[in-house]
Amino acid sequence: MNPLAHFSQLARYNVWATARLLDAVAPVGEDQYRRDVGLFFKSIHGTLNHLLVAEQLWFARFAEGLSLRLALSAELEADRQALDARLRAGSTRWAPLIATFSEGRFAGTLDYTTTKGLAASLPFAATLAHVFNHGTHHRGQITAALTALGQPCPELDWVYLLQQEQGKP
Repeated sequence: MNPLAHFSQLARYNVWATARLLDAVAPVGEDQYRRDVGLFFKSIHGTLNHLLVAEQLWFARFAEGLSLRLALSAELEADRQALDARLRAGSTRWAPLIATFSEGRFAGTLDYTTTKGLAASLPFAATLAHVFNHGTHHRGQITAALTALGQPCPELDWVYLLQQEQGKP
């Protein structure tokens, strides 16, 4: 498989799934949105903030070679609407970045400093796959929380995006 095509597709999925999840979260009442529902980052709000932190960390590493020092549980955005907007905007930055990578870049490494200040060097393609897998993991946690709260949740399976892109219902 062509890595550029594969990661471009993952970036499209990330935008699509992020938008669908945020659309599902929007009507949730403030109490349920901020309630500790047993997620690793406690609430839907806490988990969405973690997604923003992770997006900021990884994008800076891949795009700029920077290693930001952010706590994984940091609240970067207290306001729901602003958090929603930042997550949507952040998800759209990956496809243009991926388009700049040469095919050989995917075979290289990503060198960065962890949030604990440790040097790390990981396979570039596998680490980029982690970025998208990480988002999928936490979106899944949020959909489980929505279900537990009695709220409707979206179908986020990648196959639905693939079908949509082919013009199938």
